[in-house]
Amino acid sequence: MKFLNKLTGISAVALTIFATSCSKSDDDNTTAPVVELKTITVTNLAADTANKGSYTLYSLADNKVIANSDSASSKWDIGFKATSIIINGGVSGPGKAVGQVVSGVFTTLAEAPAAGYVSDSTGNLTFKSWYSYNATTHIISTVPGKVLIIKTPGGKYAKVEILSYYKDAPANPDLTSVSRLYKFQYVLQTNGTTKF
Repeated sequence: MKFLNKLTGISAVALTIFATSCSKSDDDNTTAPVVELKTITVTNLAADTANKGSYTLYSLADNKVIANSDSASSKWDIGFKATSIIINGGVSGPGKAVGQVVSGVFTTLAEAPAAGYVSDSTGNLTFKSWYSYNATTHIISTVPGKVLIIKTPGGKYAKVEILSYYKDAPANPDLTSVSRLYKFQYVLQTNGTTKF
């Protein structure tokens, strides 16, 4: 009888270890690591302030300006020149990026749309409706509720909101405000999903 009790005890311990190792393995296979999404704000990004006709190219993944000598690469995602914004795809670059402008609130926009993306084409750049121009005051104003969604050359989704076109983002820019200095915020989803 003692032998049977020992055998039962050993079996119970072995079963517990087996069940624990199986459940841990199952958890490891189904639980994806949580990546904390960060909102990054860029201030005073020069967009051809010298009026030379060149774009300022920007990498969202690296959060930095990319040299124009790398314009024929996939190192950059978005470019700025005066009020024109390009993406690295179509006629603007080899990166196959696509994008669209959606209406919504940047902070509550939780997912990139499944369809509706276009690449830059001749005479029809993807992002045009982010601003309005006042012919009386000659001021460029951002249009509230317009969010740029980009599928980058690396296949990652980003949401971008232009906050200002003027140096230091004045609340009420006027003719003395220095222009072509963007302030924008963005979130880049690095895990390849459409969720923000």
